[in-house]
Amino acid sequence: MTARRNELPRWQAPGGDARVAVVAGSGRLPHDVVEGLTGAGHRPLVVAIEGEADFAARPELYDLICAPPGRLGLLMPALKRQGVTHLVMAGGVAVRPPLYSLRFRPGVLRHLPRFIAAYARGDDALLRMLVSYVEANGIRVVGAHEVVPDLLAPEGLLSRARPTRGDEKDIAAALAAARAIGRLDIGQAAVAIGGRAIALEGIEGTDGLLARTRALRGHGRLAGKGRGVLVKCAKPGQEARADLPAIGPQTVEDAHAAGLAGIAVEAERSFILDSGETVRLADRHGLFLLGFARGREQ
Repeated sequence: MTARRNELPRWQAPGGDARVAVVAGSGRLPHDVVEGLTGAGHRPLVVAIEGEADFAARPELYDLICAPPGRLGLLMPALKRQGVTHLVMAGGVAVRPPLYSLRFRPGVLRHLPRFIAAYARGDDALLRMLVSYVEANGIRVVGAHEVVPDLLAPEGLLSRARPTRGDEKDIAAALAAARAIGRLDIGQAAVAIGGRAIALEGIEGTDGLLARTRALRGHGRLAGKGRGVLVKCAKPGQEARADLPAIGPQTVEDAHAAGLAGIAVEAERSFILDSGETVRLADRHGLFLLGFARGREQ
């Protein structure tokens, strides 16, 4: 099987006066989004979340605002002053600030009950509320996948190694588990070994999931069982403009350390960051890397 990709048009902001802001969290994705925008001739406004994003000042390429996560709710006037018409959310946020530490503009107060309810739930509920709030202020929210569609996982096999029949059973078991926790807005990933799910992604993210899997190798109920698969997929009904699943070189290293045979991600709904290095590492460690069709095991 060889990888194939659906051709997706690269997004371009309409009109000469369009201005794009990128709310940047941790990881490589925000940098890729900014590079995609600057490469297309835009001068974005980067809102770097302090403690998460690692952007340095590059006045020749973009404008930069650094904001503590608890004060993002105060930024709407600044976005308006900068003429922002479109906004992209990209990157991770490891820790939500305590609710009592958040600061809001007076105009946000009418949205506060919905915000508090969303804050108490999973990431997707909160992100949906944030998207709704931004767009209620006349700014269109754009998905990172629309700006850099070439980072989306293609459908098919990307590595030299191929999944065995046993691995296919693990993929099916992990995918069923990942979709189940996704419906509960808990996480986007699961690990299956020996035909059954043995670990689910929680608030610690995929890194923590793979660390737990590595630790579980010594558990008696896994004695003698090798291989295993990590599966990542979007949550059913997920707001696709924020927090699509992502893997990268570190994911491959962690999967290898956990003794897994491969990684399967939902094609066209997951990012592969630094894809060349990610595939190279998979081949080096003998792991398979697979993009599966969205409709698989719905």
